[in-house]
Amino acid sequence: MPKIIATLSILLLTCFIQASANVDDARTLKFFHTHSLKSLDVTYYQDEQYLPGAMKELRVFLADWRDGQQHDIDPRAMDILWQIQQVSGNTGTFEVISAYRSPATNAYLRGRSKGVAQNSQHLKGKAIDVRLRGLETSKLRDIALDLKLGGVGYYKKPDFVHVDTARVRRW
Repeated sequence: MPKIIATLSILLLTCFIQASANVDDARTLKFFHTHSLKSLDVTYYQDEQYLPGAMKELRVFLADWRDGQQHDIDPRAMDILWQIQQVSGNTGTFEVISAYRSPATNAYLRGRSKGVAQNSQHLKGKAIDVRLRGLETSKLRDIALDLKLGGVGYYKKPDFVHVDTARVRRW
């Protein structure tokens, strides 16, 4: 009898390991850009790797909407958004307010507002300002803060949250 139990245990463990290896690890995000009015539905991670073609699509989609300049996007910023969805249970569309900013755009915005950092994470492709349809922006902020994966800024009146992959901080 103990031999049968041991054999069944090994068989069950083997099945569990195989099932775990086949778990779909795809990470898909949906976006709507509030300035360009374009949409993107992209699977950016699958089979334990970031997908180069998808990262290129994100580079184009999240380009500076004022002058069209592009920059590589830190995939960890996408991971933050994906994790926000996992925690919230909301797999809706992210409305993008701002992502990559060219140096010229950042300088222009700094001239108009004290709230724009000279060395903004937007300049490095490491920040994105978003809303998530169907989720209160304050809840989006709270989830991002709880993740402790980078900077989180809350902009109540214009109704968006900034997330970035730099050190953990809040404003």
